[in-house]
Amino acid sequence: MAACAALGVADVHIHPKSADGADTVDPELVAAFVEAARAAAPGLTVGVTTGEWAAPGPAEMVAAIRRWTVGPDHASVNWHETGADDVAAALLDQGVAIHAGLFTDTDGIDRFLASPVANQVARILVEVGEDDPDAGLRSAETLLARLAHVDLPILLHGMDVTCWPVLSRAVQLGLDTRIGLEDTLVAPDGSPAADNAELVRLALAVH
Repeated sequence: MAACAALGVADVHIHPKSADGADTVDPELVAAFVEAARAAAPGLTVGVTTGEWAAPGPAEMVAAIRRWTVGPDHASVNWHETGADDVAAALLDQGVAIHAGLFTDTDGIDRFLASPVANQVARILVEVGEDDPDAGLRSAETLLARLAHVDLPILLHGMDVTCWPVLSRAVQLGLDTRIGLEDTLVAPDGSPAADNAELVRLALAVH
């Protein structure tokens, strides 16, 4: 993490884990992971996931968030998931900024645009869910067009085979983007990436 910060990364997205390796929103574990990230790279803003797999259900997710004593700077909320509005409201009550995850292969954008907290999010994450680069880029352009009237920062990123083509498109459009082993394990040439810092270095070379 410190190596990525040294390269100019300003923000990090992490997935706190339980002892069995599963994602979690448990208050003690979230605190431990967030504090460790801040210690490793002071000044870096830290975000965590609230993906539905990190709790047994939306009610349990909300209850855990309301028990956070050390929270992140922001958290991603996937708007196609059940209970997104309630999760977002809990985060706002905790003073945690919301990054709205809108996947291109879901109805998340429809739910988000109708959400009572849509005007309270800090950033929109346009996340390409397709497993074909050309299809993913087309879907991203369609979703971005629907967001043209929304005055919020947008981060555009892909996953697996769409990661590098979508990152390149984000650079061309002047949008925020992200890179890391969560999104891809390989460099643009298909060779294995050593770590997150290598992926950041490669991303900085994209024009």
